[in-house]
Amino acid sequence: MAQHKINYFQDNGAAIKLTTIDKIVNFGRSNSLWPMTYGLACCAIEMMATGGSRYDFDRFGTIFRASPRQSDVLIIAGTLTKKHAEFLRRLYDQMPDPKWVISMGSCANTGGMFNTYATVQGADRIIPVDIYLPGCAPRPETLQYALMMLQQKIKKESIFRNIKNKRLI
Repeated sequence: MAQHKINYFQDNGAAIKLTTIDKIVNFGRSNSLWPMTYGLACCAIEMMATGGSRYDFDRFGTIFRASPRQSDVLIIAGTLTKKHAEFLRRLYDQMPDPKWVISMGSCANTGGMFNTYATVQGADRIIPVDIYLPGCAPRPETLQYALMMLQQKIKKESIFRNIKNKRLI
């Protein structure tokens, strides 16, 4: 997608701004992310710290939600077991489109040190993941940076990206 500049025209002192629908919609989407928390292990403590007063996600327009029907970002924090995989998929399917996923920590990314029959070796085997946060456990600053990277990604997307997949906007 080509980058479009905002054009300014002035006619008798009145300024007119021209832009694309993509930019307006994506500006609103990127600055009002509502993540649903799916804390499974020690990474969830770092995720909770990010929502606290020291790191303050609210200044980004980010409000943690407990309902999948009111959120557009899913943060998977911790070890995903095969028993939880079914519920994770169900919650992901209940989220409205467009939706994004952040996989937080080594255990959510690759199964971590738990290479057993009961551990899913990466959340991307269950649902599509947009951003991976490395580490055990990643610091709150890392989650904030991931949120800013997700905002940049959303601003570059086309609002009609889901029509090919038969998903509505």
